[in-house]
Amino acid sequence: MAGTLPLDGMRVVELSSFVATPLGGMTLAQLGADVIRVDQIGGGPDIDRWPLAPSGRSLYWAGLNKGKRSVTVDLRSPEGREVVADLIAGAGAVLTNAPPRPGLTYEELRAVRPDLIHVRLQGTRDGGNAVDYTVNAALGFPLITGPPGQEAPVNHALPAWDVACGLYMAVGLLAAERHRLRTGEGRSIEVALQDVALATAGNLGYLAEAQLGDPRARLGNHLFGDFGRDFATSDGRVMVAILTARHWRDLVEATGFGEVMAALERALDADFRRAGDRYGHREALGGVLAPWFASRTCEQVADELAGTSVLWSRYRDFAEVAAGLGDEPLMAVLDQPGVGPHLAPGSPLRLDAAAAPPPAPMLGEHTDEVLRDVLSASPQRIDALRDKGAIA
Repeated sequence: MAGTLPLDGMRVVELSSFVATPLGGMTLAQLGADVIRVDQIGGGPDIDRWPLAPSGRSLYWAGLNKGKRSVTVDLRSPEGREVVADLIAGAGAVLTNAPPRPGLTYEELRAVRPDLIHVRLQGTRDGGNAVDYTVNAALGFPLITGPPGQEAPVNHALPAWDVACGLYMAVGLLAAERHRLRTGEGRSIEVALQDVALATAGNLGYLAEAQLGDPRARLGNHLFGDFGRDFATSDGRVMVAILTARHWRDLVEATGFGEVMAALERALDADFRRAGDRYGHREALGGVLAPWFASRTCEQVADELAGTSVLWSRYRDFAEVAAGLGDEPLMAVLDQPGVGPHLAPGSPLRLDAAAAPPPAPMLGEHTDEVLRDVLSASPQRIDALRDKGAIA
């Protein structure tokens, strides 16, 4: 059918909290999967995570659970875990970062559903606890973040490893689904937050650099390996990044410093068409260019760099970004229950026609619906489970 999303027909049970696993589930939901998030009655540890809406509702929880269905059960009770096991057996796929509970371990679930796809997030490969902040500290990134001369570590505001891990989980589940379609076999996949960070540090050369020479030093806002830095303008600040000889040529032409840069090349025995020379002489180059930016507004910089290949952006705060969201095609008005209407993003994966993002569910909103439609539970069974406190 025209407009059918790629994962229509796939069902995934999500037992999760915080960022990585909910993001993995939401990524699948935005591609059409029926993702059923299961929480303890009353909500998991992220149900009231900041930031909060004026109503007190967690914007964090609402933002990471768009398009899912919500079921709440008493995961401490055998009857509640049995409901979840039945859901998983029917769906055939689960994403989780929850501690294994009796009746919900991979081995027990696989005994009921042999082709089960089970994707589990861990802190460390050996099963130890870790979060983005501790992993980031353990991998060295805070000690290369911040200005030169800074002694104390500087944590990054973005939980990058959580985000990467959530996307790895979604990719892993889809790879296992592909394998199951070809062979009929299920898969157990484990991904550790620390492994994702370690792999990224290795893949980007940070670790080999430290093994083969000197570890990376703090550079402030300079771009490592080429010319890039922030410049003050008369009314703000901009970031400029040069990654190719063409970028450099266009910057020099736009600023009118062709003769000055040629003279500087002769004086320094350098060739600024080469990234290494631009990086090695970044302070001298920045000293020449800084007055040009300082004498202009951000709007004037935009006008004079328009039509060039130069990579640059004005620094904006979240309030400025939020004020301009109406012009962003990714964003659409979402009337989130408990929060109210606001602009929220859909999936960054552009498929066919853009669609407004569906809201996140209210906690436990779909418990009866899922038990009735997915498990074919009778009204009597639902009432009996509720009477026992197994469901909310």
